[in-house]
Amino acid sequence: MGWWEVSADTLAGSRFAISPLAETLATLKTLHRGTAAHPGADVLTRGAQLSRGGWTAALAGMRPGMRWLGANRLQITADDHPPRGLDGARLLFVPVTPQQSWVSWDVGPAPGQQRSAVVYPCSGVLAETGRVAAPEALGALLGPARAGVLVLLGAPKSTTQLVALTGQGLGSVGRHLKVLLDARLAGRRRAGRSVLYFRTEAGEALVAAQCDG
Repeated sequence: MGWWEVSADTLAGSRFAISPLAETLATLKTLHRGTAAHPGADVLTRGAQLSRGGWTAALAGMRPGMRWLGANRLQITADDHPPRGLDGARLLFVPVTPQQSWVSWDVGPAPGQQRSAVVYPCSGVLAETGRVAAPEALGALLGPARAGVLVLLGAPKSTTQLVALTGQGLGSVGRHLKVLLDARLAGRRRAGRSVLYFRTEAGEALVAAQCDG
């Protein structure tokens, strides 16, 4: 199998990078279909997996044959290739919208300028197909439209996705988001050029309580 020797410093300095082209294509697909795998959502999801379960969880399902072996070893492919040392290299993980994956690295880089990248198909989805009905009790508490927005934030979404899914105007969605943010039921985070909204722990607990009831 082929694997990379990744030093602790390289791993600590590695990051997820969003391609502007991939982000634009995902946004256009969302406007057309109302749903699309989105690099920003993928990065947020894998970041959460990394904090909860380490690199083993964050790299799960990223590309065929790839997994964290431990002991500073990252398996890139199940094929038989000689190992590569990445000590001091800059390591990037780049989600893209095509269902393809590949790895790349600099050939003959200047000292201290080595870069390696894993390009993989993003799996984070900003919007599910169809509209999700909010529980009746949650709608009575927050109002049906605002409750519907909170339910949809089970996966990170932009205002573009929320407008497409709810059928509400941009101004209405923005007002609902402001109320949810002020109530700390929702949070927001920038991912590339997009701002994505998501449910906080308080928001998750509120929705779960209504759904369980």
